[in-house]
Amino acid sequence: MRNLQLLLLFVLPCFFACEQVQEQALFNVTSAAVTGHSTEEVAAREASETSIVLQSTDNGQSWQDISTGLPEGLTPSTFFTGDGELFLGTSKGLYRNGTTAKTANWKKEMALEQSLSTISAGVGGVIAFSRDGRFFQKLKGMGVWTPIFTNFKSQMVRSVFTASDGSVFIGCDNGLFKSADQGKTWKHVMENGWVIKMVESDGVLLCTNEGGILRSTDGGDNWNVVLNEGGVGIAVEIIKDGFAAITCCTNSETRRVRTSTDGGKTWQAIDTGLPPSLSISSIQQVGDYFYCGHPKGIYRSADQGQSWDLLLPAIGEKVFNLSVSDGVLYAVLQDGGC
Repeated sequence: MRNLQLLLLFVLPCFFACEQVQEQALFNVTSAAVTGHSTEEVAAREASETSIVLQSTDNGQSWQDISTGLPEGLTPSTFFTGDGELFLGTSKGLYRNGTTAKTANWKKEMALEQSLSTISAGVGGVIAFSRDGRFFQKLKGMGVWTPIFTNFKSQMVRSVFTASDGSVFIGCDNGLFKSADQGKTWKHVMENGWVIKMVESDGVLLCTNEGGILRSTDGGDNWNVVLNEGGVGIAVEIIKDGFAAITCCTNSETRRVRTSTDGGKTWQAIDTGLPPSLSISSIQQVGDYFYCGHPKGIYRSADQGQSWDLLLPAIGEKVFNLSVSDGVLYAVLQDGGC
């Protein structure tokens, strides 16, 4: 009898341990089936709570974490690709990755103050700026930043954009300013609210604004609202046949995703199948696929937005903010909300 008791004491713990291992294996395999990734990729993703920047070169089928070198506790604000480099604006300053390859080589731009953490593109190179209206441009091929737009007087800066004709636009809380002479003089071309994002295609300028999505066909001197659903403009991007945009629809308490193929004149919904949310962050196109950053993760559509599949589930409470450069898709983990 005593021998039987000893045998049970030895066998039962092994039995339960084996059960736990089998349950965990089943969980991993099920997770892999749901997400479309291998069990190794699922395990890697479950351990990536500290991930900040992900990259995909195969239409979202696989993702590489390129956050190595970035310190913990960063709060990303902007992400930008330019001059063959990656730039990440954060609460702790600006970080630069000297290569757009899969390897990570992030270094903090020590020449810039911590508040200069927002990035944009300029004719002469990448521009870093602060909310209080200080602007520095990185000389191409060099790690040197030089002051620009020193005579710009307005503060509360939100964005900088350089048009194809060389005109420079600065979006502020009190509207949009334009310079046609490389920043020597400025004209207040739009006064009704902030401008955060601008894009240009085939002579048409679009921007996000408190009143929705605005459009200009005369070089940015005059602007008209072309997409308004009772809320603000969240994002606007260039796609293969025109533009894509996200607006906040106050009537349905969600954000809507639209596209335009006639230069921003009219817009069509492509968010059928996307779960409604007030934190939809971004819309991008790579090839024939649309990608959407959503609180539930990264969604992809292969049929122009008629249906969507979840490619990569969310990590914690973060939202993926997407951007594209040379066919490569980047996903930056940011806090949800506005």
